[in-house]
Amino acid sequence: MIRRTMAQSFFFIPFVLFCALFLQGCGEEPAVENPPKLHTFTGQVMGTWYTVKYLPFAASDLSLEGIDTQIHTRLSRVDQLMSTYKPESEVSRFNRALPNEWFEVSAETFEVVSLSQSISEKTAGAFDISVARLVNLWGFGPDYKAEQVPDEDNLFNVLVEVGYEKIELHSSELKLRKKTPLQIDLSAIAKGYGVDQVADFLDEISVTTYMVEVGGEIRTRGLKPNGKPWRIAVESPITNQRDVHSIIDITDQAVATSGDYRNYFEKDGQRFSHTIDPKTGYPITHNLASVTVVGKTAAEVDALATAFSVLGLDQAMRYAKAYNVAAYFIVKEPEGFVGKASDAFIEMTRKKL
Repeated sequence: MIRRTMAQSFFFIPFVLFCALFLQGCGEEPAVENPPKLHTFTGQVMGTWYTVKYLPFAASDLSLEGIDTQIHTRLSRVDQLMSTYKPESEVSRFNRALPNEWFEVSAETFEVVSLSQSISEKTAGAFDISVARLVNLWGFGPDYKAEQVPDEDNLFNVLVEVGYEKIELHSSELKLRKKTPLQIDLSAIAKGYGVDQVADFLDEISVTTYMVEVGGEIRTRGLKPNGKPWRIAVESPITNQRDVHSIIDITDQAVATSGDYRNYFEKDGQRFSHTIDPKTGYPITHNLASVTVVGKTAAEVDALATAFSVLGLDQAMRYAKAYNVAAYFIVKEPEGFVGKASDAFIEMTRKKL
């Protein structure tokens, strides 16, 4: 699965550029004369930047400062619970726990692990949170070691411990248990979950126009004040460039993009991506450069984008068709980068025309 570390700046990961952060969004003309202005709140969390734009609800009892404080508090809690870079986070403490011992966690961590396990089952293990030790072995984790190709024996010894099915959940007591000395990493779903936490809070206080973005994972509500949908620009996977490959209009949806073209190293002329296949323990080698997934929640599309990056184009397309997932793939072909869309993505785009 893709390692998108919680202590790593999102400038080093494939991400979704968002035109909604600019005044009128990619140069478009306002559809409403003198539209109200969005309030913008930015900060740092999970090793990356976040931006929340929203139209305050006039009848809310909370001040803008109060809302902003709640936003940061919710994101910080996710970080404190799920970071592999914080020794006392729940995830770090679970990773140090002994096999076959039940470990009590918060409702938030349990929810994320439960969702992760569900997506792992549906994707036949392409998404797998138990890969933390594999990721570390390749030098992409907290124990960072640049340009490190692991010894085959060490790789095998770690690989036999990996597997989402080796994690047990006790739903009534909110406990986790691992059957092997595996370690979990929620980096490929936690930022999306953080986005959902903020979005749900804004829904609770009746904010009907917003865009929440954390390290490239996005969720929106309503239309922008000018009456237009939020415009999300997908980055072209060209190394050392920041070009736009395509633009997506979304409303009341979440979007996430994953890829392997920013975080990698080369050794003896061979390129090693940070996209690790949980089944083989090795970086993937197919030509799928970037995946963008659109859906209801940021946590789910965050995880699915990761899973699709592992599966490759053909298997990901089959999954998208079976589960009606809106996904856009950028594939590296001899003539350059080519975009391919799932049926649900094509239908979604058609409805917005």
